[in-house]
Amino acid sequence: MTDKTDRALDKAKGAGVAAGHSAPGEIDRFLGAAKQLAPLATGQAGRLVFALDATMSRQPSWDLACSLQSRMFEVAATSGGLAVQLVYFRGLGECRASGWVGEPRRLNGLMAAITCQGGQTQIARVLKHVRDEAKAVPIRAFVLVGDAMEEDVDALAALAGELGLRGIRGFLFQEGHDPAASAAFATMARLTGGAHARFDVNAPDSLLELLRGAAAYAAGGREAMLKLAGASPAVRGLLGAMDGGRR
Repeated sequence: MTDKTDRALDKAKGAGVAAGHSAPGEIDRFLGAAKQLAPLATGQAGRLVFALDATMSRQPSWDLACSLQSRMFEVAATSGGLAVQLVYFRGLGECRASGWVGEPRRLNGLMAAITCQGGQTQIARVLKHVRDEAKAVPIRAFVLVGDAMEEDVDALAALAGELGLRGIRGFLFQEGHDPAASAAFATMARLTGGAHARFDVNAPDSLLELLRGAAAYAAGGREAMLKLAGASPAVRGLLGAMDGGRR
């Protein structure tokens, strides 16, 4: 993956990626917006991979994430700042990553250009991308927002274990109560030393507080999360899950 602004995430090294049913104009807009991103300022901004399931059932929570993403940057501002990389999957084998974004307006512009499409989950490709990206830049955490899991849980566990050994914490935020997703998300969270939590798309604050907690960790580690925990039961829950997942 030599293009550092936007690229499709290959299924295997050297393999191509099908575009699924993506409208050419929509992908052009995404690529164009990504290439216009200003380089991040140098400094100690924490890096967070923000991965979302953009299959058809996800449109309500995608819209919710769009409306809340700016709050991640706000909470991270006191801990050195935040750089976010958007990753999404949808359709027939489409999985893409943006460049690193340091401003909520730019991230919102990317997300607003994308609509959800039918397809199966591609969580393994997200985890491989986080692993590979971390070879080039330091990544403290990733967030995955989804409601389903249609992959081999053992393969996901092996990848999550690699990330855990690298010190990359996974925050797996699940909409709904699908049992396969619950089991897989909890396993990935435990193996990365992160946390799994559920949210209700009809209660925006539930996802907001989870995203704030993950952003705080990406920017300033556990100490930054502790500063939020006093006023946020959701962040306290994340910390408890992280402590419970330690070996």
